[in-house]
Amino acid sequence: MKIVILDAHTMNPGDLSFEGLEALGELSYYDKTAPEDVVERIGDADFVYTNKTVLNKEVFDACPSIKWVGVLATGYNVVDVAYAKHKGIPVANVPGYSTDAVAQMTFALLLEICQHVGEHSRSVLAGDWSKSEYFCYWNYPLKELRGKTFGIIGLGSIGQAVAKIAEAFNMNVIYCSRSPKEMNGCVDLDTLYAESDIISLHCPLTDVTEGIIDASAISKMRHGVVLINTSRGGLVVEDDIKAGLESGKISGFACDVAVVEPISPDSPLLTAKNIIMTPHIAWAPMETRKRLLGIATENLRSYLDGKAQNIV
Repeated sequence: MKIVILDAHTMNPGDLSFEGLEALGELSYYDKTAPEDVVERIGDADFVYTNKTVLNKEVFDACPSIKWVGVLATGYNVVDVAYAKHKGIPVANVPGYSTDAVAQMTFALLLEICQHVGEHSRSVLAGDWSKSEYFCYWNYPLKELRGKTFGIIGLGSIGQAVAKIAEAFNMNVIYCSRSPKEMNGCVDLDTLYAESDIISLHCPLTDVTEGIIDASAISKMRHGVVLINTSRGGLVVEDDIKAGLESGKISGFACDVAVVEPISPDSPLLTAKNIIMTPHIAWAPMETRKRLLGIATENLRSYLDGKAQNIV
């Protein structure tokens, strides 16, 4: 029984063990697989894991040995799930593994916008405090979160975790969700735009939500709004975000994602002011990746035991 991981490096750059998968079969893994190498590397493997490597109709037709596919992520758009189902190949993902880590990153980004800890630390270490005639100084406006209205678009598990943290900061939480929740504060999208001091995106990228934060949406927001995106880059129109930052309508934009990843060198975000960006790492703490690998391994073990789980 053969198992192959097509792109293992992002999840496991060497600090995790694959012993759980190795106990299930003959394991081969590659740091990254180019599209032209996918079929050859799958070969006659029974079970295939992918993170970002595309598994389409052509791959499934060229690799008749595939019995099961595991996605090393929650999102599974890299796999032609409909065709896999047609071929009788179940596809399993890993839901919920990064909830707390993404919520943590959301506030790491927000607090950096509010306090500019990194910039002030660099200033101190460069000698600016030693030269100051005053006992303290600040190079950027500082914001207090208490009493601010925190708007959440998408109240799934991550959105709910973010809401709890926002409440702990004594913020007023409102949200817009496609499905009803028991939590108070549900409003329509235009109300959320109009009333929020901070807006955080936690919805999936779909045909409906693609570009949801565009010039029209931004025009409905409070002047000086803070935007945070730790969900999917395609939820925002990057040119419109830059324009909002330049005009001051948006006082700060913090994101962990981009429309194109790795980010295109000509992305308007790279030349925008008042922006903080990280390279899609909200999900990547070691504890979170270990949880991801554990669930992904259990997905295959459960399938082999005739109790398939997390099938999409």
